[in-house]
Amino acid sequence: MSDSTEGSPGIPTPEGPSEVITTDYEIGQDNITTQVGPFGLDIHNPVFLISGLSIMAFVFYALALPEQAESFFGWLRPALTSTFDWFFLGAANIFVLFCLFLIVSPWGGIRLGGAHATPDYGYVGWFAMLFAAGMGIGLMFFGVLEPVYHMAISEPLGVPSPFAEDGTIIAENVEAARQMGLAATIYHWGLHPWAIYAIVALALALFTYNKGLPLTIRSAFYPIFGERVWGWTGHIIDTLAVFATLFGLATSLGFGAQQANAGLEHIFGIPNNVTVQVILITVITAIALISVVRGLDGGVKVLSEINMVIAALLLLFVFIAAGPGNILGDFINGMVGYVVDLVPLSNPIGREDTGYMQGWTAFYWAWWISWSPFVGMFIARVSRGRTVREFIICVLLIPSAVCVLWMATFGGAAIDQVLTDPVNSAVKAQVIDAYNPPISLFAMLEGLPLSAITSTIGIVLVIVFFVTSSDSGSLVIDTITAGGKIDAPVPQRVFWCTFEGAVAIVLLIGGGLTSLQAMVISTGLPFTAVLLLMCWAILKGLMSEPR
Repeated sequence: MSDSTEGSPGIPTPEGPSEVITTDYEIGQDNITTQVGPFGLDIHNPVFLISGLSIMAFVFYALALPEQAESFFGWLRPALTSTFDWFFLGAANIFVLFCLFLIVSPWGGIRLGGAHATPDYGYVGWFAMLFAAGMGIGLMFFGVLEPVYHMAISEPLGVPSPFAEDGTIIAENVEAARQMGLAATIYHWGLHPWAIYAIVALALALFTYNKGLPLTIRSAFYPIFGERVWGWTGHIIDTLAVFATLFGLATSLGFGAQQANAGLEHIFGIPNNVTVQVILITVITAIALISVVRGLDGGVKVLSEINMVIAALLLLFVFIAAGPGNILGDFINGMVGYVVDLVPLSNPIGREDTGYMQGWTAFYWAWWISWSPFVGMFIARVSRGRTVREFIICVLLIPSAVCVLWMATFGGAAIDQVLTDPVNSAVKAQVIDAYNPPISLFAMLEGLPLSAITSTIGIVLVIVFFVTSSDSGSLVIDTITAGGKIDAPVPQRVFWCTFEGAVAIVLLIGGGLTSLQAMVISTGLPFTAVLLLMCWAILKGLMSEPR
């Protein structure tokens, strides 16, 4: 350790007292720099080569042997969730407790970037980027599906369904099932996922802006491994981060393509099949490439703010059209249920509701963990100048509140349609009877006024969320595979953006939803262990900071 305030080249120097780490490593020292015609490359050896070649090999395997790939993915998902459900749930609980501890700890006053650092973005722009990058496509896909499914089918914690086998409503089960449907959904979109994101983002911001290390995942582990993070220990960590990020993104892009296709069929009669979804991914990836070329401020920031406005308008419309009194009641009811059942839902041992715990919770935690390098690095890049306490409160609590409001509004409106008129409810027909997840949002909007207009807006939202996710993910993966350089040549970002779309395509061809979920769980599993170790590294890093 040293009192020097000179950081690594290309990293902002801490403003004010900070315990900068002294290392002989320089950003990009292991990189291969070359010029291919008009295009330059600046890639980390061996992280870029290993991850890039592995991803290309995976794409070719899935395309060459689609039936074998589909069979493998179909086996992999349940095998992992049934074996490691306790590990995912236990780890996620640790992440939440660790974040809450940091909020009240003496280290909460440490400022990211040094004592005199000021935020690079205002609150509105900052929240917009947090929201659009962190949860966009997932909220659109699961906002209606999940509350209805948990109310009627999955029976979390053994709370019985309000529907009998013949489809009639069992009156005495309605209130408890309605509350549990919302509470069980809020559990997946509240504190736990945002705690996962907060830990990765805090680690990257702390070790980059305060310690002067490169903006890459391996830097967070310097207090534990020392100079070994620049060798194969760090190579493995960064490569795992690339795999987790890319498959986490591909899963979201696959969901987005399926939902956009379902909406286009619902409104315009366009066929709903894999071919159309492949075309959608190809076209939207091309749009994302334009945003990639424009960069963070010109691309992602503008799109994120536009999408936040559109999402807020759609949320407001559903809130009013479905009845503000009903929605507020569902919001309060769901929150009460969430608080009451938070501990039982978080319990990884001795559960009988394995369909919910393994089929939903274990998948969600793996998905959020896979997304964490992407969202965490993106949040870190836009969060310089915040204190640790401000950072965690904003990242943990404010997006959680928005997600709860979204689920209470969309899910509450859908549940009300199902219970009020089960015979004619499009939601009941599509989600409960037929289980057609991609159409669930549009089925709910069908029960409200101006459904053609709002459904079209829904499709636009999905597409723009797709673009912001692909764009942001490309920037993050490129930073990791460029050895921490944040200004690597554009062709590298183009490569990663293209292959994110390619992986989503081959996973859809090789089994659809099942294959998407299988790969995100398999990459999320090893990275869960990385995040647990990261908590200890954060603590060691904060303890060395001047307070």
